[in-house]
Amino acid sequence: MRSRDGNNNLTLRLCSIIFLTSLALNASEYLISYRYVVKDAIIFNESLDISHAMKSCNGKPQDKLILENTSDSNLNKLISQNQEEFLEYIHKLGLHIEHKEQTINLQNTSTTILTLKTTCFKVDINDNFVIIAPLK
Repeated sequence: MRSRDGNNNLTLRLCSIIFLTSLALNASEYLISYRYVVKDAIIFNESLDISHAMKSCNGKPQDKLILENTSDSNLNKLISQNQEEFLEYIHKLGLHIEHKEQTINLQNTSTTILTLKTTCFKVDINDNFVIIAPLK
């Protein structure tokens, strides 16, 4: 004879597996790259490129970022609305830093370039929130 708790636990497990599988299947994959150039302590250039992945990416989702959604399904607009939070997130993922400094005739010039190489992200856009996770 089965107990009520055992049946409820099994039903809960099945529902959670179905829900998580549907999230994984509905999520889209995007390629995101970022470049930030500072020349002589002045922001020279900043670019954030986002595009759909043409092929499915391999890897498992890592540390995720959850952003609030204002019923918009365009990832570019969602990231621009939450730009500071997203930039802090990709800084934590790790950026490649290149720094050059040169002194000629007592004139110092420097250039610093921060780069997030093109990385595949799994993105799930719902009505209330957006989940962004890099695949590694």
